[in-house]
Amino acid sequence: MTASTLVFHGLRLSGHSHRAELLLVLLGLPYRFVEAGAEVRASQEFRRLNPLGQIPVLEDGEHVIADSNAILVYLAGRYDPEGGWLPRDPLAAAQVQRWLSVAAGEVRHGPAQARMMVLFGAAGSRDAAHALSERVLRFMDDHLAGHAFLTADRPTVADLACYSYVAHAPEGGVSLAPYPAVRAWLQRIEALPRFLAMPRSPIPDAA
Repeated sequence: MTASTLVFHGLRLSGHSHRAELLLVLLGLPYRFVEAGAEVRASQEFRRLNPLGQIPVLEDGEHVIADSNAILVYLAGRYDPEGGWLPRDPLAAAQVQRWLSVAAGEVRHGPAQARMMVLFGAAGSRDAAHALSERVLRFMDDHLAGHAFLTADRPTVADLACYSYVAHAPEGGVSLAPYPAVRAWLQRIEALPRFLAMPRSPIPDAA
């Protein structure tokens, strides 16, 4: 299916933005990136796209999709007819959904939250974020010790949803050294054709 003019509203240092933009790039879809800082997100124009004022937001013609995981599902369903990025089989789709939930839950409140506290001064308990990070990274490492990717023998949107904040966990003081299977998985994602890296923070890794 041919894409209409795609407009992607996000931030370069946002893992939520990166995971969705990464699929745009891996699918080879042309799009226009619109930087959506705090002032832009507070504007009436942006709030018409997403009343919650959150990024990322994708405009595909008359369609507006907010939320990074929702954008992953939309892009895979609309522009990947072979179903590689989002399996059609009910069991395989359920396995992908499980990892989307992990990305929105443990990854968001663990490594992502720790990074937000270091880079952006977000409120919260660094100890709690680090404890949750260790829990989810150990869980992922145990799983990936026997799997090349999270749900299949090839990457799916599950891998993209979890990748960005895990790859940048050291920016929040969370070391990846104890998790060799996770580090090997990150390398497999980064070796994908057309892979787009998220910019590194100007703050040196804290771990």
